[in-house]
Amino acid sequence: MGREARNGRKESSSGEESTGRGRRLRRLPAAIIVAALVLSFFTRGGLNTFPLLVAAPVAAAPLLSLRGTIATGVAANLVGLGLVFLRREPTVDELVPFSSLVVLTVVAAFLNVLLTRDRADLRTSREVAAVLQRAVLPDLPDRVGRLAVATRYEVAHKEASIGGDLFAVHETPHGIRMLIADVRGKGVEAARTVNALLGSFHEASDHRPDLPGVVRQLEDRMQSGIRHASGAEAESFATAVVAELPPDYSVLRVANRGHEAPLLVHEGKALLLGPTAPALPLGLDLLDADDEIPVDLFDLPVGATLLLYTDGINEARDADGTFFDPVPALSRHFPPDPDAVLDAVLSAVSRHTGGNFQDDAALLAVTLDPPASTASDTSGATARPREGASP
Repeated sequence: MGREARNGRKESSSGEESTGRGRRLRRLPAAIIVAALVLSFFTRGGLNTFPLLVAAPVAAAPLLSLRGTIATGVAANLVGLGLVFLRREPTVDELVPFSSLVVLTVVAAFLNVLLTRDRADLRTSREVAAVLQRAVLPDLPDRVGRLAVATRYEVAHKEASIGGDLFAVHETPHGIRMLIADVRGKGVEAARTVNALLGSFHEASDHRPDLPGVVRQLEDRMQSGIRHASGAEAESFATAVVAELPPDYSVLRVANRGHEAPLLVHEGKALLLGPTAPALPLGLDLLDADDEIPVDLFDLPVGATLLLYTDGINEARDADGTFFDPVPALSRHFPPDPDAVLDAVLSAVSRHTGGNFQDDAALLAVTLDPPASTASDTSGATARPREGASP
């Protein structure tokens, strides 16, 4: 699979579902006019269907174009006149309701112009935010060492600002190091923190020999930014997971700083890699030189996929307010392909929420491939947590 498909911020099924729902809604004004005709026919004019005709152009204003809104008003007037002529000769008294319908059509057209202008402004804001997001958070390579890499960044439909979600993968002499984080807030302040964390992560990954050292440098960078900031930025923090695979890929080390637990997807099961000891998010913990930084050790079998994600996934809610649980959605067999896992979880979230993400979501998935010399011998691998912590 090419880089564009693997790491591009591609449209998920939520966008397709939203488009389908929009098409159905655009049929509503016509359906209202048809309903007025049907009711008038079956009641033989005994039921006043004029309120339905009045509602048609009002319903068209937020759903159709300006031309469509005006056409709906004209159609409602013609249908109303036709119904009157079928029953009796029009009278002067009936000029009032038809005049009201004309006025409402004009008002609906005016509202349509305003809504169209607002949508264009919002669309421009979203496009600018998306461009800035890509500049701050560039695409990752589709392979890093023996890892196949896939990412997604889902923007909440209601948002038009830069989010604080980030991910990174960096190959170093100490192994492959991965980061996913969620900075508090949105906008320029969050973008500055995202940029600072990414730069600090790459620098620490190259120069710090162990994972606690990387976490410590990220914490120092957050604390430094907070000290020199003001306003909301001075109260910033970031939940994060920092993970590491050594050069021999023998163990997965994970340091969780108040973030969602990663998932290990393997052999039809999804295992939460929760921390054995809780830790504060970055920016909330003043670390001394001798403070211990909790690091958990897990097996990462060949063919298994590690999924890191932000709270836009597990805090996605359905119409009843129930949070999404990614474990059932991923508790089935997948090919050794991180894209397949990401597509599955995003499709499940879209079904759960009705295609409406309430918050931005960043996802990073990596799948461990076998070494070239033993690519044909991958049997017997199991996904299990290890006891203890790295030195």
